[in-house]
Amino acid sequence: MSGVSAAHADTLDVVKQRGVVHCGVTTGFAGFSAPDAKGEWQGLDIDLCRAVAAATLGDAKKYKAVPLNAQQRFTALQSGEIDLLARNTTVTQQRDTALGAISAGVNFYDGQGFLVQKSLGVNSAKELNGASVCMQTGTSNENTMADWARANKVDYKPVVIEQFNEVVNAFAAGRCDVFTTDASGLASIRISKLSNPDDYQVLPEIISKEPLGPFVRQGDDRWLNVVKWTLQAMIGAEELGITSDNVDEQLKSTNPNVLRLLGVTEGAGKNLGVDEKWGYNIIKQVGNYGESFERNVGQGSPLKIQRGLNAQWTDGGLMYGLPIR
Repeated sequence: MSGVSAAHADTLDVVKQRGVVHCGVTTGFAGFSAPDAKGEWQGLDIDLCRAVAAATLGDAKKYKAVPLNAQQRFTALQSGEIDLLARNTTVTQQRDTALGAISAGVNFYDGQGFLVQKSLGVNSAKELNGASVCMQTGTSNENTMADWARANKVDYKPVVIEQFNEVVNAFAAGRCDVFTTDASGLASIRISKLSNPDDYQVLPEIISKEPLGPFVRQGDDRWLNVVKWTLQAMIGAEELGITSDNVDEQLKSTNPNVLRLLGVTEGAGKNLGVDEKWGYNIIKQVGNYGESFERNVGQGSPLKIQRGLNAQWTDGGLMYGLPIR
């Protein structure tokens, strides 16, 4: 099936027929989507791609990572080159209304921040007057930076570069004083891309709300439901205490919410147009949201990002699994 016709077809049917989910990801962003030493893609966003494959095709391995830069990502979604975009993309009103795309949820609450060399002697973003600031073309970071600087009367010189890795290289080579992007990205860059991570610090200010999550094409409601409820299943499983290790045991649970999620009580799978074991397959093969977070970006990873806003709502965070009933 050609890309153009795929864009106008029912994606769930296309994916089932093809037998693989085409997932748009970054060109390499440690913790979120990057190939490991063996060339296997890993990360929080990759786990969402894997979970969608597990839900629709019963096998988390049946996905293909399609690396895209910030400028290519929405075009690739519109054209049908990818089935979903899981690429640390901020949900905004403009993106939900004007790009033929629609958000399917938030898998990471973030905010734009600043990375500087400690040798600059700067402890607050408000001390950045006259600084040169590196950022990537085609992201929401450019406008957010301009708005914040105007409001705080900070003059800066933008150094705007198209490819993410080139922005990192420019910063590492000292072509700019500051790197600005989402705080998760700064943590990733500091650990994975800079030769002496301890020479750099992330400043305390967060200057925006950056709710990151997957997007699908507008008007593709069955597929939107699959992607949206795949994420909700991962979040809900954590709240219910269902993990990849205990999921088989949980099939004997007396909790009706657990039984619905795992397909023991049938209905949710039929509603989505997938196998009743969709939730079981996600958790068994990929894990719940907390497992994915800790392994990729949390305490079990080099990034060591605190749960913060990404904790469960019962622990003071914003992760609140919608009811599967």
